[in-house]
Amino acid sequence: MKKAKSEPPASEGRIVAMGGGGFSMEPENPLLDRYVLRLARSPRPRICFLQPGDSPSYFERFYAAFSRLPCEPAHLSLFSGGVADVRGFLLGQEVIYVGGGNTKSMLAVWREWGLDTILREAWRSGAILTGLSAGAICWFGQGLTDSIPGSLTPLPCLGLLPGSACPHYDSEAERRPTYRAMVASGALADGYAADDGVGLHFIGERLHRVVSSRPHARAYRVERVGDQARETEIVPEFLGGRILFDTIGKIA
Repeated sequence: MKKAKSEPPASEGRIVAMGGGGFSMEPENPLLDRYVLRLARSPRPRICFLQPGDSPSYFERFYAAFSRLPCEPAHLSLFSGGVADVRGFLLGQEVIYVGGGNTKSMLAVWREWGLDTILREAWRSGAILTGLSAGAICWFGQGLTDSIPGSLTPLPCLGLLPGSACPHYDSEAERRPTYRAMVASGALADGYAADDGVGLHFIGERLHRVVSSRPHARAYRVERVGDQARETEIVPEFLGGRILFDTIGKIA
């Protein structure tokens, strides 16, 4: 009889960094969001949405999407209508989902409120951290960001995951050449790039799995070799297959 796959210890934090996609970019395609929820230990996990700004419409889209999924959605605003015990609130969540927006401003606000420390604690305690764009690169040591209008620049991030990251690799024309050039020059450390629709699933600091909501989306490992950047394609597991969804069950 085939031995069942063992679950990783809860102390091994899990992160799913999306190059793009999820409810805000693919409202009719919940494959990535469902994948994240299936990582949780409970059948209806508590999920909290954080966004870089404070747009009411972004919160509304989150609730519209996740009210249809098996979970208990909530949000945290650091600008209006927040909670007194931010740490207690976030540590009570099973999934913390970060939206897209201005990463530089988001990280500055997080540090002022101590969220950089709280999120690391949540990760070490077994919470699933996820998000797209800003909500993907924020977990790495560095990210390629468009936080400064009109340019793509390196940005120091939280450092839960080593190296660097670049989202929107297939949908924004300047992302790929700029990321490759910055890795080649050493301005950014070796790292991962992800097309829209791709999720990089890490356990601890190790890339465990790559999945996608789009059949032709790809991820890439980008490394400095001499004064050049070497790009290695990673073909994700497409989440839209009937067989995969019928058998996937609880995911590591």
